[in-house]
Amino acid sequence: MFTGIIEELGRVQAFLPGVAGGAKLRIACKEVMSDVTPGASIAVNGVCLTAVDLYGDGFGADLAPETLERSNLGDLRVGDVVNLERPVMPTTRLSGHIVQGHVDATGTVESITDLGGGNRELRVRVPAALDQYLVYKGSITIDGISLTIAALESTEREDSVVKVAIIPHTWEATNLASREAGSRVNLECDVLAKHVAKLLGKLTL
Repeated sequence: MFTGIIEELGRVQAFLPGVAGGAKLRIACKEVMSDVTPGASIAVNGVCLTAVDLYGDGFGADLAPETLERSNLGDLRVGDVVNLERPVMPTTRLSGHIVQGHVDATGTVESITDLGGGNRELRVRVPAALDQYLVYKGSITIDGISLTIAALESTEREDSVVKVAIIPHTWEATNLASREAGSRVNLECDVLAKHVAKLLGKLTL
């Protein structure tokens, strides 16, 4: 389990497509390597990966075809910056919200607007299937970052647009500065919202 509070920015050292539709990913980093062991979980852009190879300057992980299909990790290129987070410990404060590292879908950045004072507004187009799990002032994970929904905008199409506020610290501590209109981002909805939606669905049958 994660919290959506990014610990470090890593950099892609290698991305090697596999013969069976998967791939191997190698990330250069330092902070998250301080206590990592083989088989440990690390969230990369919000995707829970298993560190199977450990190096002095980073780690390697295998990407399954499902991971490449559901997330934006298949878009990564050597030199790209990624958000990294280790799993939460029992003694850790839950500063963000409960994040599983299981990406629901990808969204598309509509715009990033500078509001002044280092603050920004991020608007992301979200698939219609996720709309039922999104509420005003609720939580959403975008590329592994725990963010609060400031507004939900309906569109002429079936999908919707989520608006979130980005404070200076979040902008500086994550890879959002590398995003622009059209960028694909990983989305994970609040797991509690998903359970509630399923339970209510059963009650109305």
